[in-house]
Amino acid sequence: MHESIEKIKIIKDKIKEIIIKKQLKTNPKIIAVTKKFPEKSIIPLLDAGHEDFGENKVQEAEEKWSLLKKKYKNVHLHMIGKLQSNKAKKAVQLFDYIHSLDSVKLANKLSFYEKELNKKNKIFIQVNIGEENQKSGVLLNNLSNFYNHCKNELSLNIVGLMCLPPENLNSEKYFKILKELSDGFVLNDLSMGMSSDYDLAVINGSTYLRIGTAIFGPRNT
Repeated sequence: MHESIEKIKIIKDKIKEIIIKKQLKTNPKIIAVTKKFPEKSIIPLLDAGHEDFGENKVQEAEEKWSLLKKKYKNVHLHMIGKLQSNKAKKAVQLFDYIHSLDSVKLANKLSFYEKELNKKNKIFIQVNIGEENQKSGVLLNNLSNFYNHCKNELSLNIVGLMCLPPENLNSEKYFKILKELSDGFVLNDLSMGMSSDYDLAVINGSTYLRIGTAIFGPRNT
């Protein structure tokens, strides 16, 4: 068995254990984050039937996934990194899920290209949960207006919220905040939790976990 398959099985078993112990109703999906990993690292997981994969950059995703998605028809490709508005058309074409909607400008572009391409993506609003200047995301005091604009004026398919908690702080505090916000909008999905804190994310209602290092090992930066 390939190492990545063994590692993802360990993660799934840990998630299952948490769900049973905490009597949770969610059963989160694992997005295997493949940024900077070559096709040879990904294909064993594809051949094993894993369906959800994440990339951070449109250009890398296009080079890597354009042919793979044709071969593996059941794959769902997730854009989890910062999305520049000038890459919006290509993102709408290539990805099934976009986790990083963070501005009105990008929302307008996505809406325009969805209509042009006759495609509906599943979209998460990225929330700047720690209100950090260096991070992207919609600030808490603007979230309600932004959500209403996306949903009602642009008819975007907003399925959930996404966050990147501040580093070196208690992630769980921020996961709880995002869960409360999500419940307020009656959204079904939450994109939160990575290799270092996915267990806390599961406990707090995450439905999509973005896990790379714990599956594929350290990246060559």
